[in-house]
Amino acid sequence: MARVRTRLFNRRVLFGIPFVWLMLFFLLPFALILKISLTSSVMAIPPYEPVFRFAENTLSVVVNFGNYLFLLSDSLYVAAYWGSLKTAFLATVCCLLLGYPMAYAMARMPKHWQLVMLLMIMLPTWTSFLIRVYAWTGILGNQGLLNSLLLWLGVINEPLKMLNTNFAVILGITYAYLPFMVLPIYTNLVKMDTRLLEAASDLGCRSLTTFWSITLPLSKAGILAGSMLVFIPAVGEFVIPELLGGPDTLMIGKVLWEEFFNNRDWPVASSLAVVMLVMLLAPIVLFHRFQSREMSKHG
Repeated sequence: MARVRTRLFNRRVLFGIPFVWLMLFFLLPFALILKISLTSSVMAIPPYEPVFRFAENTLSVVVNFGNYLFLLSDSLYVAAYWGSLKTAFLATVCCLLLGYPMAYAMARMPKHWQLVMLLMIMLPTWTSFLIRVYAWTGILGNQGLLNSLLLWLGVINEPLKMLNTNFAVILGITYAYLPFMVLPIYTNLVKMDTRLLEAASDLGCRSLTTFWSITLPLSKAGILAGSMLVFIPAVGEFVIPELLGGPDTLMIGKVLWEEFFNNRDWPVASSLAVVMLVMLLAPIVLFHRFQSREMSKHG
């Protein structure tokens, strides 16, 4: 009996630690941001009015939904959300187009070469993210490596404007998040039963037909996981648009920074963050449902 109680206690502790972690580092910060988003901005420290006020033995709750209405009425914030979603989507597509062939090639290599390629994929992530992104300013600038190479080859007659553009932002996000696309797809492909491919070949299927009929459908879970790992953080990206984007680059992470630190309008900035999180809940829920359905099929 004592052993059973010990096992139950250990199991509760094991499952309870992740919930405590989420409570401390996700739910509580989100609750704080949600509370600030329902207040009004004032010239004080902190720069917002309290939601709960206690005066003359009376507790009053003052909630302001004007920040959310302001986001809908101002085209700047609507454009920032749309720009973030569009840029994140294009970067995710680029990561998929580059990452899938890389993952496919890695999964078909011998075991010892797979470890080498995994190391090469992960090695850039061991360096500073800021330094890796900033290095692209020396590559894409008017006097950068890429323009100098194109001028030397005679492909162009004058430098191309690549830095401080949306192209540079998409390229930077693609470069930074490519490993997060490659690894889930590789993990999915390397577990694939190669006997299915051999059977298709014995039945006379061409390589391209085999890929579209067997390989690609069986790798849907890896594609979806990689896409979520790229798309969700890319929507709120701040460093890459700040370093590589120009004045026309409008993303929600950049607007959040300006509202928090330049304008010191914490309620509007908090409402921006809450709306962004609500927008990202949709792909997260869809991904969770897909994963649950796949697990039930294989279970």
